[in-house]
Amino acid sequence: MNLHAYAETHDVTNQVPPLDGANLYRQDLPLQEWVRRYQGEWADQALSEYGELAGGPLMQAGFLANENKPLFKSHDRYGHRVDLVEFHPAYHELMTAGISAGITSAPWTDPRAGAQVARAATMYLHNQAEAGTSCPMTMTFACIPALRLQSDVADVWLPKILSRQYDPRNLPIEQKTGATIGMAMTEKQGGTDVRANTTRAYPAGIGGPGQAYELVGHKWFCSAPMCDAFLTLAYTDKGLCCFLLPRHRPDGTRNQFYIQRLKNKLGNWANASSEVEFRGAHAWMIGEEGRGVPTIIEMVSLTRFDCMIGSSSLMRQALTQAAHHCAYRTVGGRVLADQPLMQNVLADLALESEAALALTMRMGKALDNPHNEQEAKFARLVTAIGKYWICKRAPAIINEAQECLGGAGYVEETILPRLYREAPVNSIWEGSGNVQCLDVLRALSKEAGVLEALFSELGDGHGDARLGAHIERLKRDFRDTDDIQYRARQLTEDVAVALQAKLLLEAGNATVSDAFMASRLAGHGRAFGTLPRGIEVEQLVARSTPNHG
Repeated sequence: MNLHAYAETHDVTNQVPPLDGANLYRQDLPLQEWVRRYQGEWADQALSEYGELAGGPLMQAGFLANENKPLFKSHDRYGHRVDLVEFHPAYHELMTAGISAGITSAPWTDPRAGAQVARAATMYLHNQAEAGTSCPMTMTFACIPALRLQSDVADVWLPKILSRQYDPRNLPIEQKTGATIGMAMTEKQGGTDVRANTTRAYPAGIGGPGQAYELVGHKWFCSAPMCDAFLTLAYTDKGLCCFLLPRHRPDGTRNQFYIQRLKNKLGNWANASSEVEFRGAHAWMIGEEGRGVPTIIEMVSLTRFDCMIGSSSLMRQALTQAAHHCAYRTVGGRVLADQPLMQNVLADLALESEAALALTMRMGKALDNPHNEQEAKFARLVTAIGKYWICKRAPAIINEAQECLGGAGYVEETILPRLYREAPVNSIWEGSGNVQCLDVLRALSKEAGVLEALFSELGDGHGDARLGAHIERLKRDFRDTDDIQYRARQLTEDVAVALQAKLLLEAGNATVSDAFMASRLAGHGRAFGTLPRGIEVEQLVARSTPNHG
């Protein structure tokens, strides 16, 4: 008997072609349309080029950066304390690409119409390749408004922060071609309640805004500890204050900034998060003394916007993987994407993904118009609404996309497990769900004109009876203030869905807007894949299926 005849037990069939090298921008029709809708069409070529990069080399770098987590090196071989974090070259490749593309700087250095929208689209593409590197880029981008409050400090730091050169060398700021900024706010005993912080700041001289202090205390979460400086909070005798704390002191020596350990996180593996101590660390006060929270909130608002971008992009990449798989995989002799129940699931995922993108890009438009009072109030409110709702929806979408692939969606050779691990961080970081919903109530009840700005944006339903009825219910719900904190999540969800429905309706694609309102405003179904009859599911699926264009 010839046993070699049995060496091959089967032929490999019914497998989908790889998506390797796909242009993430050109294959994403909704993204192209929403960028154009909000005045970002001038960035089309740059976005196409970045989409090519993100779907190819950066996608591969993302896998490598996650397979090779950052390592903490506390001492050098001679026993000197160095407090360094070492990254795989793939991490640096991703950081170089993002910073070169203007993710950390473009809207500040070229504040034209659509600048925030184009930057959000670039981050949306980058984040699909690897989300961990978005953390330091987000904080570097978001620190600008806070630092501009202190012009003497900003004059030194902003030219390096706004540079499009990524310089990971551990050197004093004067010797660097570019700089990144991190954040260290929360402490063990308080978490989100930063008023419970115990870190103290002692003036090195006269004290006051722009002056040098020495900080003593700890931070339970310090994001991206290899950044060149960190915005942080500490108490003086006048209250909680904001400081910029550099890795190096003005004389070039290392600052008294000590990493205790790196966090062992559920996801976000390519990025280092740490626990740190300040042992007389040099820092400069930013903004008015005793007004640390209002100062640093300038940064927090933009980082929350990036949480919206981040979760939206994770949704999109999960949908891309699921739609691509189902376009080729056959079950029972039929392609999955042609089977009615799978069409229901994919169409539902596509609706949720585009609704998240629409609200995110509308937020970008508001940020592009900061001097417009209506837009500024809209941005103030939707930062919290979008951060809550979009970030809440991402884990469920990604899990549903995994189911579309079956067991293949649960193994690390695909990107879906990484997306699933990544999704919760955006709902937790920068204030979890309750914090966002209470902030929505605070804005609507305590800040003049915000409630009016919301209903001005929503209008009367734009001729759609379902949306009109939903808006009227919202008005009644806000007039009823009994137990309003108890109902804060439901109110926030209802506002988010109303805004998404309105944006989709305005965009003019009746297939998308009608399906969204028929399913989201009518209370139809609780799991994805429960769209009512009469939805044009084939068109919705086709709209979001990669075409390698």
